[in-house]
Amino acid sequence: MKSLVIYSTQTGNTKKLAEAVYEIIGGEKKIYSIENAPDPAGYDFLAVGFWVKAGKPDPETLNYIPKIMNGKKLFFFATHGASTDSDHVKEAIKYAIDLAASAKIMGTFNCLGEVNPEFIKRMSEKSKQPVWIHNAPNAVGHPDKNDLENLKNIISSIIFDS
Repeated sequence: MKSLVIYSTQTGNTKKLAEAVYEIIGGEKKIYSIENAPDPAGYDFLAVGFWVKAGKPDPETLNYIPKIMNGKKLFFFATHGASTDSDHVKEAIKYAIDLAASAKIMGTFNCLGEVNPEFIKRMSEKSKQPVWIHNAPNAVGHPDKNDLENLKNIISSIIFDS
């Protein structure tokens, strides 16, 4: 199996998850940041990671996802400052899945990702605060060891069950 791991990150959170995915998958594999991502056509399995912005995957990932076509096996992973079961996060994952309509979605994973304190401060000062702002303090230290282990377990079950 030829696998490709792609990630978009601002603070390094999603990169940590990408490295965990890369570590656990076997066979021929490559890992790239979204800025250097190759054409996904030559790969059997793709894992695409993004950070959540305004209830959607980040802009660079939004541009990359439609390139994944023709029944490719696809796994999404995401980091964010919102609660993991919030509508904000659910909408972002659903948006990614909808963009990859012709892919075979193998699963998804999301976890908290520490938000830059300066960014939190700027967003807190806005008259209309983002929905995740009150949960951002809970994201400090994430993704943590447990997050990475949970992700590895999910990837292992997908690889060995498919």
